[in-house]
Parts: sequence; structure tokens; C-alpha cells
Amino acid sequence: MIYNWQHKNWANFSYSRDAINDVVIKFSELSGTMNGLLQGMDIARQQEETVRFMISEAVTTSGIEGEFISRQDVMSSIRNQLGLNASPAHIKDKRAKAVSDLLVAVRSSYNKRLAETDIKRWHKLLFEGSRTIKAGTWRTGTSPMQVVSGATGREIVHYEAPPSARVPQEMKKFVGWYNDYKTNANVTDALIKTSVVHLYFESIHPFEDGNGRIGRAIAEKCLAQSLRRPVLLSLSSVIEKNRKQYYAALKDAQNSLEITGWLAYFANVILQAQTEAVKIVGFSLQKTRFFDKYKNELNVREHKVVKKMLDAGYKGFEGGITARKYMAIAKTSKATATRDLQHLSGIGVLLAQGDGRSVHYELTV
Repeated sequence: MIYNWQHKNWANFSYSRDAINDVVIKFSELSGTMNGLLQGMDIARQQEETVRFMISEAVTTSGIEGEFISRQDVMSSIRNQLGLNASPAHIKDKRAKAVSDLLVAVRSSYNKRLAETDIKRWHKLLFEGSRTIKAGTWRTGTSPMQVVSGATGREIVHYEAPPSARVPQEMKKFVGWYNDYKTNANVTDALIKTSVVHLYFESIHPFEDGNGRIGRAIAEKCLAQSLRRPVLLSLSSVIEKNRKQYYAALKDAQNSLEITGWLAYFANVILQAQTEAVKIVGFSLQKTRFFDKYKNELNVREHKVVKKMLDAGYKGFEGGITARKYMAIAKTSKATATRDLQHLSGIGVLLAQGDGRSVHYELTV
């Protein structure tokens, strides 16, 4: 099998720009919607939304690599880094702090030129203190760097990266390509560059470990820098939902320099991430307005239950709220639960669905 870096024209990727025309139109529309939503928020609220997406990215980019980290520690670490905690919170999960430090560092430098020293520094943040990984240095050694799956003795090699001896020169070319590729805030070029940069970086696979997390962080930096503004989305959240498709798309793209298929795939990942972000931020604004409208009409029990339902997000509280669920959340009797549900329905907070024993209630937000 011949890999992309073994072709004589490596890394002159070819693709059809027309393959993402529809994605460009939809992404541009959603970007405008997101800007409008953010303009309706004060600075503090914008910071909270930024933290929300950084938490999501940190947890899911680690999850893709099989690392399950503490969401609470991620949140505390990010808030510590951004100076949002009154006093620094203690972080127990070192992996949570490491990936949080990485994402904050990358995001804070989104508008700066990329340097090899930046990439090494981000890797060092991710593996600071590791006894098994050489943090902040390109991989070395003569053993092939392979992406494999399957049981021992029956491994399937999906990809083999360039030899370690080539990594320094490959990364020098990569960084040069990144800085020379001008997008001028053009959405088409921004999506193309972001798609290619991730594939390019993953194909070199410059580190012993952490290439996926670093590569996805660089992709998000690239998108923000290309659009000339910070972006509010989580690429890893979309990738994590269908990892098999992600790895299959990477494998196909790493066998050729013609990458129209990869471009279409990754541009759609970016679009899906922006779509999800708009829904989340839009619902967050609706949630605030909803509470402001009804907060003085809710008793303590009702406030607790409504907050629990709203915390489920724009997808809604699964199965709606029933008297039994209300009793469990509010720790109250059936009679009180029934009375509260009727009150919430009467003032317009909840809408009854079904009848008889199957009745349940949905939020009207």
C-alpha cells in the first residue's frame, strides 16, 4: 500500500472546491445567526458560553482517545485559567487540567502565526509530568509509527506515518504551509484550510502520543484564525458521535493526494459543530428569558423541577415530566406533585401531552 506521504508530489493535495459549496452557504448563515445571538449577551455571559464549549471539547477530544476525564475538573481548570473563579479551585484529575491547559493556550493564540515551538509547547502541556511520553519533542526511534486495530497477532495496519527521521523537516514544511496559506476571512478557504490542516498534521503524526488531540486543537485554531474571530463550537463533539466514520475518512484520505472526499467529510463536521452550537446557545438564551418570565410565580419545588428540565438542553427532558418523576426530583408527595404540575400547566410553563395514566408534561420553551 502506498500512503500519501510516499507520493512524489506530497503534500500537494488536490480537491474540488465545488464539493463544499452547499456547506459554505449553510455555514455562513449559521455564523451570522451565532454572531447575532452573542451580540444579545453581555461579556460575562459570552465568557460562560465559551467555557461551556471548551468543556465539551476537552471532554470529547479526550474521549475519542479512550480517556475519560472529570467534567467538573475540566470546568474548574478552564475557569482557573481564564480568571473566572474568585479563588483557584483545586484540580484532582491531572489529565483534565492538562487538556484544559492545552485548549486555553491554543484558543488564546488563535490570531497568531503558527510556530513549531507552539506545537511542542502544547504537547508539553498535554503530557507534563508523564513518565512514558517525551513531552514537547518530536518522536524518535526506528520503529514504524502505525495506526493499528485488532487483537495481538491479528493486527490490521490502517496507516503508517513517515519515519521519525523525517518528522523535523516535515513539520517545518507543515508550519510553512500553514502560515503561507492565506484565507482573507473567506469562508470557502477557511473550511478548506481547516480540513486540510487536520489531515496534513495527522498524516505526519509527529508525536509518540497525543496527535489526535493536538491535531483537533490546531484545526480549531485554524478555523478561528481563518475567519479572523474566535469560534464557538466543538469539533470533537461531532467526531466523537461517529468515531468509525472519522477514522474511515482519515484512512481513505491518507492513501492518496486527491482528497475531495475528506474535504466534504470534514467540512460537514465543521458545519454540524456550528449547527449544534447555534442550537445550544439559542436555547441558553431562551432558557434565561423563560426563567426571567416565570421566576416570581414558581415555588421552591417548581423551580427545582423546571431547572432540572431546562438543564437537559434543547433536545428536551426525555419523556417529559410525569407526577412520578416530579415526586422523585422534588422529594414530595403525589398530591403535591399533581397540584404543582397543574399550576405549572395553568401559568404556561408546561404543556400537557396525552391523557389519563399516560399524561406527561413538556416545557413550553
